[in-house]
Amino acid sequence: MLTSLSSPTSQAPVATVWPDFNPMDLLSIFERTQQITVVPRPGQPELTRYLQQVSAKMGSGFRLTLPPEQASPDMLDHQWRLPEAAGKMALLTDICQLVQLYADLMDCPQVGIRLEVLTQAMCPRFHVDRTGIRLLCTYTGPGTEWLEDAFCNRAALKQTHASLEAFHSALILHPQGLRQASQHALVLLKGSRWQGNDHAGVIHRSPQIPPGVTRVVLALDAIW
Repeated sequence: MLTSLSSPTSQAPVATVWPDFNPMDLLSIFERTQQITVVPRPGQPELTRYLQQVSAKMGSGFRLTLPPEQASPDMLDHQWRLPEAAGKMALLTDICQLVQLYADLMDCPQVGIRLEVLTQAMCPRFHVDRTGIRLLCTYTGPGTEWLEDAFCNRAALKQTHASLEAFHSALILHPQGLRQASQHALVLLKGSRWQGNDHAGVIHRSPQIPPGVTRVVLALDAIW
């Protein structure tokens, strides 16, 4: 299924667009005990330069829900009207490729697309999403943080704490368990609404964003 995925602007397979990327690596998220899958991708300097140049003109970002077969760079550009600068089409093309990849992985008829532009952490508290499987890709700024199950006290998620610091102190058994995704990596997060995952789900949070830094992150959700 994933091996047949093509670029939205050509018949070239994704593997030729993203060197050393193997889409089959994403399939591990469907293993019963697997709560997160992270697959690195090489950086794309043209895309990064574009976002660093125009992110201040993008407000809080953009949202759209559509069937994956309708996703194309021109269609997204028509809907979102991103600021003009070199690299815009590189970003739109990458988003469309990820939409098609994710839809192929999830076998869903529609994909909810969010391109978030952030200057402060959106969800600074560790939590589990009440979703199925979500894809995140951080283009600029720090990547998503998560806790390895072996280093956390999951019971703390249901307890009341006097402060965020007290909550994290109860939750994190050892800082060795704290992980962070790199820019451009594909992060699949399994939530509590995935079948058979009611009492599990990856524990994660949005990273703190240093002053003067903008985080641009793509989030994709399967919609049936």
